[in-house]
Amino acid sequence: MRERKDIDEKYTWNLEVIYSNLDGFNSDYDKVKKLIEKLSKYEDSMINNSDNFYNTICLSLEIQRIIEKLYSYTNLSFDLDTSNNECQELCEKVSNLYSDYVKISYFVVPSILKCDKLLIDKFYKEESRLKEYENVINEIYRYKDHTLSDKEEKILSSISKITGNAYDTYELFKDCDMSFGKIKNEMGKSIELNNSNYSLYIESKDRSVRKSAFKTLYKEYKKYSNTFASLLSANMKELTTMARLSNYDSAIARSLYADDISIQVYDNLIESVHANITYLYEYYKLKKEILGIDELHLYDIYVPIVGDYDKKYSYEEAKEIILKVLSVFGEEYITKVKEALNSRWIDVYPTKNKRTGGYSGGSYDTYPYILLNYQDEYNDMSTLIHEMGHSMHSYYSRKYNTYQDSQYRIFAAEVASTVNELLLSNYMLEHSKSKEEKLFILNNLMELYKATIYRQTMFAEFEKKISGMIDCDEALTADKLSSIYYDLNKFYFGNQVVVDDEIKYEWERIPHFYYDFYVYQYATGLSAATIIVKNIKDGKDGAIENYIEFLKCGGKRSPIDSLMIAGVDLTDKNVIEGALLEFKKVIDMYRDNM
Repeated sequence: MRERKDIDEKYTWNLEVIYSNLDGFNSDYDKVKKLIEKLSKYEDSMINNSDNFYNTICLSLEIQRIIEKLYSYTNLSFDLDTSNNECQELCEKVSNLYSDYVKISYFVVPSILKCDKLLIDKFYKEESRLKEYENVINEIYRYKDHTLSDKEEKILSSISKITGNAYDTYELFKDCDMSFGKIKNEMGKSIELNNSNYSLYIESKDRSVRKSAFKTLYKEYKKYSNTFASLLSANMKELTTMARLSNYDSAIARSLYADDISIQVYDNLIESVHANITYLYEYYKLKKEILGIDELHLYDIYVPIVGDYDKKYSYEEAKEIILKVLSVFGEEYITKVKEALNSRWIDVYPTKNKRTGGYSGGSYDTYPYILLNYQDEYNDMSTLIHEMGHSMHSYYSRKYNTYQDSQYRIFAAEVASTVNELLLSNYMLEHSKSKEEKLFILNNLMELYKATIYRQTMFAEFEKKISGMIDCDEALTADKLSSIYYDLNKFYFGNQVVVDDEIKYEWERIPHFYYDFYVYQYATGLSAATIIVKNIKDGKDGAIENYIEFLKCGGKRSPIDSLMIAGVDLTDKNVIEGALLEFKKVIDMYRDNM
């Protein structure tokens, strides 16, 4: 592992454009302290008149904006060297500052919710500058029907520390307290199995190894099915209770409300996947043929169906390729991509104590930085263009919106990154010079659709079923949960796969089940991106221009309305069905190139 001093500066972040030294950092820190004190003076007078109302909102957002900049600087610095104690201290310092702000600003949202709409309209007339914050006010006001009295909200707030703990308990239990025993690897060596290395052995080319890993893992989970059922049931009961207390129809409705998504979108996803499940069966039939086995078991489905593919893509080569891929989006887009690649928005290579993985970060007042750990693999190039999608989404959202309207919702967050990823795959297919390369990329695409749309929808359906049981005050026992999950697996895998009995315990180890309803968004995000890319490939009128307009929306519109600008209506089943048809085309292409 190289030291940072051994990396050419051009491949590292330039964080000095945020703060050239700690004097600038401390100046902003001190400024926030003073602004927090100033904000506190409006606690009892915010809604007395339009001036106070306007000043309170302005102050609150100014504080948030500076804190985000401070957070970006400290977190980015820390991720470059996670052993740096000075960075750790700065992160803690900013975290404490944010806590101070939260304590002081607690009155802002309740004060807005107390207002009658007529009073807010009166304030707009008296103070025209308030119109700049209309979206912020409307978003807060949207929760009015789901906000309780001051006394009741205070009670809910007071119990927040003892809620939401199911996930933490789940993580500790599966990673610290469970012991899975040993299996033999491909070399016959005895290896201790755990949740982390399971993914390695379930993909083993040695069938006996993956079968042993599968059966050994779930044998241990079976022992604790009652414990996991209790955890999952407690989490679902908590979500349902909180939904009922806040006047939502269900726990799912409460979760979707944050992104202004109707339950129709969730239901359409499940119905559309059910209607097109045969494409998945075709995929497993293909996999069974390629592996050359009489029966395809669940411990066979993760083994790669392509041979070793070791082509390398240097970072400089990757830059050239993604510039060609993204040039379709026009001058402004590609100019900014070049700036990102050449002006140190990206920290490229792994170094000692650097955070692993990749992400797009930053704040309204910084570059939309990209962290990579580039090692010349195809997936590294794919990660680069994926994160560039996030960063370009952030660039457009911030450039074309005020701070308060610049943050796009999580529901839409993965669309831009996945659009880029799909465009790269299409480009590489068109320009691949070998059969092996083409099959490798097609296999990646098949795995993407299988894992992101079908599997995540199965998870979403499981969540809906068990949430519905809690709504009806039914008990979530281990036997019921295992039976529901097993039946879903039978449907999603069909008669091409032997659905082994052990899979009925897999629900115990899926982390998303222990917090909120989120997984459906992976499937809707890939579906939306697929249709956008198809429209671009087909040369549909306005496809590129409309997509760029989507990137500019920021938080001004709901995610559904924003995506409609890009030509995608997720309330229409045709979007999901269109994406699944593209999956079918990829399967056919794979067969044609075998």
